[in-house]
Amino acid sequence: MAESDNIVVETAEKIFADLADPQTINNDKKDSWRAPLWQALSEAGLPLSWVPDDLGGSGASLADGFALLNAAGRFAVAVPLAETMLAGWLLAQARIASPEGEMTVVPASPKDRVTLDADGALSGRARGVPFAKAAKHFAVLAHGKDGAVIALVDASKGRIESGLNVGYDHSDTVTLDKAQPITIKPAPKGFDQTALMLMGGVARSLQIAGALEAMLDISVRYSNERVAFEKKISKFQAVQHNLARLAGESAAALAAATSAADAIANATSFNDEVYLEAASAKIRCAEAAEKGGAIAHQVHGAIGFTMEHILHRYSLRALAWRDDFGSESHWAVELGKLVARRGADELWPLVASR
Repeated sequence: MAESDNIVVETAEKIFADLADPQTINNDKKDSWRAPLWQALSEAGLPLSWVPDDLGGSGASLADGFALLNAAGRFAVAVPLAETMLAGWLLAQARIASPEGEMTVVPASPKDRVTLDADGALSGRARGVPFAKAAKHFAVLAHGKDGAVIALVDASKGRIESGLNVGYDHSDTVTLDKAQPITIKPAPKGFDQTALMLMGGVARSLQIAGALEAMLDISVRYSNERVAFEKKISKFQAVQHNLARLAGESAAALAAATSAADAIANATSFNDEVYLEAASAKIRCAEAAEKGGAIAHQVHGAIGFTMEHILHRYSLRALAWRDDFGSESHWAVELGKLVARRGADELWPLVASR
């Protein structure tokens, strides 16, 4: 994913730089930045990057979309860009056209389940759905007696209980009680909720990796500006050690996330290789979010904890993204089951081949 050659990422980064400056947003208590940012992203076709042209989208490749999500993480973008991209991708799996406006996916946790009733209505309760309150439509993966189905649902058909994650973004509970979908079609053969969770997990891993890159840049810049005992704190060995550790966590997260993204982009199905890569990425990036955020705050000292400083926009969101589409503990258990089922000797060639 060479970003210098990626026009999708270049477009997004220009929009983010113009309309999503973290310090400007941090100082804007009325959220007046939100509408112009979303309008610019929509006009560029970025929220529907993964939707084919004939279904109302931009038709970008999976690789381009993944690079876009990494860039969004570097700006700690607090609009449902990733969620709308995932929703459009999910709908496209069943050849359902995507509507305009914000969307999100339901469910957003491997433990929640939506069922298809005999009369074609949808019922179920999904917790921790990101940006459900802001969404105009839901892309729903449900289970019926004949297998999985994908549906487009008007958000007004669901009951939404507002909630916030640790990054102060909406993470809501959505209840569908015999909700009638706008469109509903069978999911492709072999596509299930695990595939959706893996795709969402890789999206979050890329965002975490982007946020860690930004935290490293912010921390290095601060250490070269802050003076203590008549010299820059970047000259102190302990600070240098911490920055090296932060750089290591950032690099590990980026390597794991981009490897998983490449696996999905080059695979024809969510096979065991993709499972191994995606689950491992979510585990490693979640670990890096915790360790990296702590190091960045330690470098900044007390000022990093203030609401006036932008560091928390990255560290708190990185921590919040750990839990979306399956926590690290969930994927660690599931990865262990895969290894137990297939055996390390059988899985190792899948890793070595990459």
